[in-house]
Amino acid sequence: MALDQTMSGRLVQWISAAEPDWDAVYAEQLPRVYNFFRYRFGNTADAEDLTARTFEKAWRARHRYRRDLASFGTWLLTIARNVGTDHLRVRRPNVPLDEAATVAAADTPEDVASKESDARRLALLLEGLTDRDRELIALKYGAGLTNRAIAQATGLSESNVGTILYRAVQTMRARW
Repeated sequence: MALDQTMSGRLVQWISAAEPDWDAVYAEQLPRVYNFFRYRFGNTADAEDLTARTFEKAWRARHRYRRDLASFGTWLLTIARNVGTDHLRVRRPNVPLDEAATVAAADTPEDVASKESDARRLALLLEGLTDRDRELIALKYGAGLTNRAIAQATGLSESNVGTILYRAVQTMRARW
């Protein structure tokens, strides 16, 4: 009897250790997921809604997370990518990034105007890229993922991710 209680106590500890601390996960991953959507779609309201949907889907699918296949952040951003794809299917064309420049700041009016101009320019340059290139840029610079994490999330090789990102950034620089 004592042996059964010891074994069941270990099982409970193992199960609880496998379950991530959702408060910590939310606090750590929220900016990353939100920024991914801001880069990808630009609209603040959409980014907030898609971020909420991502965390809701992750919560419902938490039993399917496998620590041995990917980090939690990579798994969560894979869910975010799928949420974004679903959003695109429902809503065409893509929302421009014009609203990204409206984030409140303590800048001078000239600084704000310059940033808005740069954001409009960046949005136009991003629109000129393919969907795949825009998504990789959003994962890299919006969500702050490494090339390795992007490769795991997209199924591309790490070197292919680096090459695509390099070419996309060079294309945007040349057009700037």
